[in-house]
Amino acid sequence: MATIKSEADIKILREAGKRLAAILLELKKKAKAGVSSRELDLLAEKLIRDEGDEPAFLNYTPRDSKRPYPATLCVSVNDEVVHGIPNEKEKILKDGDIVGLDLGLKHQGLFVDAAITVPIGEIDEGSKKLIEVTKRALEIGIAAARPGKEVREIGCAIEKFVKPYGYGIVEELGGHGVGYKVHEEPHIPNFCTERPSTHLKVGMVIAIEPIINEGTKHVVLDKKDGYTYLTADHKRSAHFEHTVFVSEKGPEILTEL
Repeated sequence: MATIKSEADIKILREAGKRLAAILLELKKKAKAGVSSRELDLLAEKLIRDEGDEPAFLNYTPRDSKRPYPATLCVSVNDEVVHGIPNEKEKILKDGDIVGLDLGLKHQGLFVDAAITVPIGEIDEGSKKLIEVTKRALEIGIAAARPGKEVREIGCAIEKFVKPYGYGIVEELGGHGVGYKVHEEPHIPNFCTERPSTHLKVGMVIAIEPIINEGTKHVVLDKKDGYTYLTADHKRSAHFEHTVFVSEKGPEILTEL
């Protein structure tokens, strides 16, 4: 069941969101050719702990996972869709890559979650367009998150925008409630479904996160690490995410960069 946050909770989450946004911006600056994904992970953990907060993902075990996530930051490169595990030797950023940085933190007992996809050096026009469309899809999904609307309307808005571009919208993964836990109800699909869904209410806090593939919508789970999802056709994927408060006036982005 979706939880309703109090005014005191929202105040804490606003501060948490500002902190998370500042850290993601710092990581974006540091994400350059020659930098290892592990360096970014260590920096993310340091920046979080320096402010007295805790990494949300480190040692977190999602439902159906066999082991805790071993890092603070998810670093997903090119055809890695989400949940890429940082690696010091094998995952070194290079010019032309696009890199998803997904991060969560716990501040005064409450959680926020956000993600960006960043270019490394000069990237091709196809990658630029994929990033631009995915970022815009997030904005459109957020605009649909208004009190009284159904959760499914967020996915319908995202799909309606993305579909003309011919991209694949990942269906196995989506947004979620957040705040008291890293993942809460409701699940928020990024595509349109006719099934009745939860109505959005004032006080709900949700993470909206379109995950868009350059080619097929289908993804596969890397059996070696049990976390990294990859595009089935190995074309590139982009991912953007914000934590959003459903207020009386409409959606308020808590992790605004």
